Amino acid sequence: MLSKMMTSALRALPALALLGGLSTTAAHAQTAEGYWQGVQKAGVLKCGAAVAPPYVMRDPATGEYSGFFADLCKEFADVLKVKPEFVDTTWDNIVAGLQAGKWDMSLALNRTTVRAMAVRFSVPAMEYQISLAYNKNNPKIPAGASSVADLDKSGLTMAVMSGTVQDKAISAAVKTATIMRLPGNDETRLAVVSKRADVLVDASDTNQLFTQSNPDWAVAMNPKPALAKQGVAFGLPHQLSDADVEVVNIFLEEKVATGHVDELIRKAVDEVLKAAK
Repeated sequence: MLSKMMTSALRALPALALLGGLSTTAAHAQTAEGYWQGVQKAGVLKCGAAVAPPYVMRDPATGEYSGFFADLCKEFADVLKVKPEFVDTTWDNIVAGLQAGKWDMSLALNRTTVRAMAVRFSVPAMEYQISLAYNKNNPKIPAGASSVADLDKSGLTMAVMSGTVQDKAISAAVKTATIMRLPGNDETRLAVVSKRADVLVDASDTNQLFTQSNPDWAVAMNPKPALAKQGVAFGLPHQLSDADVEVVNIFLEEKVATGHVDELIRKAVDEVLKAAK
């Protein structure tokens, strides 16, 4: 039944594009020539970008985007011979915006079963897991803590970016501690630095940047059992054909196999650490 409902919804999209004014980004997916040929005709590749260093970063002064997923967006635009355009969004809206046709691909999206019912995914650019960063001198943190259960105590507050995979994972695991949901990367870190929150819940590589920037007091642990271990990929419109998805997969597989993604990650990490000094 679900399959029939989704098929009917997809068949209705061309009519909705005419009646409801869907963006050309969504509409050109319906052409017989293929989605990326439609992007080439439009002359621009739109990438939905929610800030999360080192994946995606945005200079507040210039509006310029960087980070290794932003770099991959630019490089895929080069392959298509079009201009890259970044559309600012939040983690709460990064899937909905893709569904609405506001952009062609979402950057740095964790591959989950729930999201896979709404969007398609490329192959992963990297593997992801959630870690917990905190002040090693915090008396609320028990010595030898190794699991979420060890930190799930009354009076302890965990800061997390709202709408992210880590938000959903920690929300399902925590029964007693308080969860402080904040809109962005900077806000969650500031909450821990200012001691409004005790624990920072984020991607392990992102938390590594946080601990490297605060070596005197910040530590991080990968909880056991793991909160989440997933691939991080491009999110793609649900209506894309297998052939259209394969175009992105071949592009990304080569970048991973040649070590180019690792180079981009190192560059992004260096940029974050330099900015923190």
